[in-house]
Amino acid sequence: SEMVLKAVLLGLRVTEVPTTLSPDGRDRPPHLRPWRDGWRHLRFMLLYSPRWLFLYPGIALAVLGGVLGLWVGTAPRRIFGVELDIHTMLYAVMMVFIGTQLIGFSIFSKVFAIQEGLVPPDPRLERMDRWLKLEIGLVVGIALVTTGLIGTGIAFAGWEQGGFGPLDPRSKMRVVIPSATALALGLQLIFGTFFLSVLGLKRRREGAPR
Repeated sequence: SEMVLKAVLLGLRVTEVPTTLSPDGRDRPPHLRPWRDGWRHLRFMLLYSPRWLFLYPGIALAVLGGVLGLWVGTAPRRIFGVELDIHTMLYAVMMVFIGTQLIGFSIFSKVFAIQEGLVPPDPRLERMDRWLKLEIGLVVGIALVTTGLIGTGIAFAGWEQGGFGPLDPRSKMRVVIPSATALALGLQLIFGTFFLSVLGLKRRREGAPR
């Protein structure tokens, strides 16, 4: 499996050569275990393909959570006789969090695999590295954090006007949840770009002229 995967990653031509197997003459049962060795085989293939392990599930979760959160973010929605409200919005935000983390994991694992020589360099990753600099991640992250702080201030002001008493969760949580989401995503992006820059130090140092 490792030879086939590496041949595909390197763009090599794979050809099947017919062969004949003979009995090995052993008098004991095979040492392979279907479930254990099958799982190890699947795990090995997934580790060599972070797109299917992290990226595609992350994009699906982030997009689905974002669309669902925006749909119920302005008012309760009813579908098939079921009302979707702020509780659904909270689960949608969780999907966005998990999705963005999986997308980050896919980038981190790809960079690490290239550095360790497990997979060949990816031109798309190199292009992304040229335009997705640390400063851009910091600017976008700070903008998200600022948006979250503004929303938090608006929610706090509404709470103050109500004498810091009980609030209607159906209205206030529609401000609190997006604000908390922007804060968390902003901080995640800031520290994620810092970590990606740390991973890129070795790659740039090894590629520098001597």
